[in-house]
Amino acid sequence: MTSRRGFLIGMLATGLTPVATWADAGAPDYLSAGQGPDGTHFLFGLSAEGAIRFRQAIPGRGHAAAAHPHRAHAVGFARRPGTFAFVLDCVTGQTVAELSAPAGRHFYGHGVFSRDGARLFTTENDYDTAAGVVGVWDVAAGYTRLGEVSSGGVGPHEIRLMPDGKTLVIANGGIETHPDSGRAKLNIPVMQPNLSYLDLEGRLLEAVELPPTLHMNSIRHIDLRADGLVGFAMQWQGGQGGQDGQPPVLGLHRRGSAPRLLGGGGPSDALNGYGGSVAFSGDGGLLAVSSPRGGMVQVYDAQSGALAHSLGLADVCGVGAAPGGFIVSSGSGALVRLRDGQALPLDRAEVRWDNHLVRLAGA
Repeated sequence: MTSRRGFLIGMLATGLTPVATWADAGAPDYLSAGQGPDGTHFLFGLSAEGAIRFRQAIPGRGHAAAAHPHRAHAVGFARRPGTFAFVLDCVTGQTVAELSAPAGRHFYGHGVFSRDGARLFTTENDYDTAAGVVGVWDVAAGYTRLGEVSSGGVGPHEIRLMPDGKTLVIANGGIETHPDSGRAKLNIPVMQPNLSYLDLEGRLLEAVELPPTLHMNSIRHIDLRADGLVGFAMQWQGGQGGQDGQPPVLGLHRRGSAPRLLGGGGPSDALNGYGGSVAFSGDGGLLAVSSPRGGMVQVYDAQSGALAHSLGLADVCGVGAAPGGFIVSSGSGALVRLRDGQALPLDRAEVRWDNHLVRLAGA
């Protein structure tokens, strides 16, 4: 049989049904959760120009999604602290698997796949011991849980796969939470955030902390440059800044060296101590951080550390690399391209965009 129909019949007969890819979902560059005008929550696929490639309804408000590297599957997590996640087929809109955190665990809203797509890693809280863990899930076996490893700290939030494909980097925010206390932060005076690097079997390779005076600066979000440089965004838990202003909420780290912090006082005061998302530009020369509390995006030169330019935008949070610069999203529905210090409005959909623009591999 040489026809497509005959080919598909043959595949079905052998149990080898074709798997929908991201091309079948409109070849999106980013995933983002958002809420429509009628209150319905969706997962969207977006192009680098802000065009909606797909929208699929989801059961509740989203935070971030983990995108499978090959299949058109996205894992959506309940907002922290949540114990439920779902795997969405972004072509059909069907839920293909459901993930439940084991007893004594809750998700932190982020996850990442291995490069081959065989395993999913999720950030979680062992809330009886206040220890961060990384859950490991077998994709081919229907997203069954294989086990867990230590995250290397407390309160792990975002997790990313390093460019070598062999190492995980985890933003351990340092904040203890417990479902009985809702979203309350239970250990602010003694919190110790860090960046931890693990191999795929869970062995701790390196852990890096901030200076002691910044131990209340919760490391939350991460982006990666192709050469392994890590950009990270922080959220200050120590109240209003003193005479030197707010501490920095943006930093850089390369393995084997100390963290390098950008900003702090002066321009950083506009961010109100809160980094919502972080992204390198496509060429890696710039690093952007958003602040919904400050209504501001700031872009820094990744080499010199100097502030390159900024944009005021109400309720801005999502930020991702785009040709020549960045694309940012806001809870007001705005999508804006940042390029050479200029802001180009792309679209104003009837969507309240949620926190993150998740860039797909290869986009």
